[in-house]
Amino acid sequence: MGLLSVSSVLSVVGSVVLAILILLIMITVHEFGHYLAGKALKFKINEFAIGFGPKLFKRKSKKTGELFSVRLLPLGGFCAFDGEDGANGEEENKDSFTAKAPWKRIIVLLAGPLMNYVLALLLIIASMFAFGQQVFKVGSVDTGAENAAVYEGHSLEANDLILEVNGKRVYLITDMMSALKGKTEGEVVPILVFRGGEEVTEDVMLRSDCNFESSSDTSKLWRALGVGTVIKDGGKYWDVAADNYRLGFFQTIGSSFVYSFKIAGTIFKVLGELLTGSLGLSAMGGPVTTIKLTSQIATQSLQSFLEIAAYIGVNLAVFNLLPIPALDGSKVVFCLIEWVFRKPVPRKIEAIIHTVGFILILVFAVVVDILQFARC
Repeated sequence: MGLLSVSSVLSVVGSVVLAILILLIMITVHEFGHYLAGKALKFKINEFAIGFGPKLFKRKSKKTGELFSVRLLPLGGFCAFDGEDGANGEEENKDSFTAKAPWKRIIVLLAGPLMNYVLALLLIIASMFAFGQQVFKVGSVDTGAENAAVYEGHSLEANDLILEVNGKRVYLITDMMSALKGKTEGEVVPILVFRGGEEVTEDVMLRSDCNFESSSDTSKLWRALGVGTVIKDGGKYWDVAADNYRLGFFQTIGSSFVYSFKIAGTIFKVLGELLTGSLGLSAMGGPVTTIKLTSQIATQSLQSFLEIAAYIGVNLAVFNLLPIPALDGSKVVFCLIEWVFRKPVPRKIEAIIHTVGFILILVFAVVVDILQFARC
């Protein structure tokens, strides 16, 4: 029993370490994007740090004066440009951040999210080439309905791989929901499936209305498609699983790009649902929740590792482009204002806005994590 407990603890610790490593790599890649663009455009860089908190390792370049450091807390990192906070005036250092032309600063700011996206795309391509595109596999079909005979010949079958719904290629569950939204019970929709070694188009009769309230309302989707249920771990679940579908070389490349765009689109969709109230804050997660979910998914298989790492990469890219104070997107907005009006917003005011934004982001992250734990 003692050995089992120790083994379980080590497994959990290893999973958490792996999740933190994924996050750290993605953040480091983001900051390295800023660094490379800054070097190319001759910005003065004071420090490039991996992690936050006290320094565990540091080395200063004699040639450039740049400090490279590894810090105690592996949950972030930064690339500190000289004068980025507006402390140094243009007259003090022509290579400081604020002394550079607005378009150059915009390139540096966008380079971080771009690096995140490029790495995520490469991971998606690697995953699709190695394993194929992840699709939904129907485990069983509900045959217990009173009017089950009505659906004969117009139903999905066990082991079908769902490829297209109503003419729309399926990458995410939200693609199916979007393709069926507003359709009613009894309507017939074409669904392309991989069945018995070949692609087959099945005219499926919907078994209930598709009046989805949000992207989390997936039960209505599976009910409408007539998917069966299974009992496991004391609960009742829809009998659907992930499976792989092999594509040709050029299809793999194209699908990788589309899939990355789909992930980005999902982020905007969720934000829109949060703003309209159709999705609650409890559906969000902060750093602790992210690490928990990442650790659970990343340790399942190499494919799961690549998928979750890519998902986090696209999320970081998109999130940092939002015009929220303290994020790259907001800083780009301030640069555009300066570029258009040829006069910057007072540096101290901008610094205060970003500081307040950073604090609010931290508070928001803590609140959504608390809400997640409250649901458990």
